[in-house]
Amino acid sequence: MSRLKVQAFSVSIDGFGAGPEQSLENPLGVGGMSLHEWFFHTRTFHEMTEQGPGGDTDIDDEIAKQSFVNIGAWILGRNMFGPVRGPWPDDSWKGWWGNNPPYHVPVFVLTHYPRESITMEGGTTFHFVTGGIHEALERARAAAGGRDIRLGGGVETVRQYVQAGLVDELHLAISPTLLGRGESLLGGIDLTKAGFRCVRHLSSPRALHVFLARE
Repeated sequence: MSRLKVQAFSVSIDGFGAGPEQSLENPLGVGGMSLHEWFFHTRTFHEMTEQGPGGDTDIDDEIAKQSFVNIGAWILGRNMFGPVRGPWPDDSWKGWWGNNPPYHVPVFVLTHYPRESITMEGGTTFHFVTGGIHEALERARAAAGGRDIRLGGGVETVRQYVQAGLVDELHLAISPTLLGRGESLLGGIDLTKAGFRCVRHLSSPRALHVFLARE
């Protein structure tokens, strides 16, 4: 059966998964880009962003590459799809990644406002789900065909799924940066009560990678 996984999710030392004041200019909030420095230097990121040859092949790259293995569908919160709030004014916004997003599988976007599905290049189709987190997971499981489902965020979306007991695995990349304020990923959530335990951890010069799984 498909497992719901949070993979390569970056957090600060003080527990924030995004900075404050998210906008088109600062999609991860003020200071939020610093969370992902461990990822930006990798070959995986270079290939995703079509930068051509380059990027490091190290621990961070191997972890980033593995986070895409056996993924048959994604679930995203609306903020991870774009900066538009409220009713969709038109169909012009089609995501942060251009015409060929890095997902290459069906992606289910949580939203309160209906919108027709969007077929992109490379096998990505964005489907917009208005029925909540359980409906999105049910549809993602059907689309995944037995492969795993990756929960891409943002912070509030991950929190909802964890609190509902629906996340099977949680990989956090703890970056050596402080944000001071922003969106707390795990504040107020008792992971031990939810059945999680640390099954693996390793570090690179840019991050501490912690892998949690539910017993």
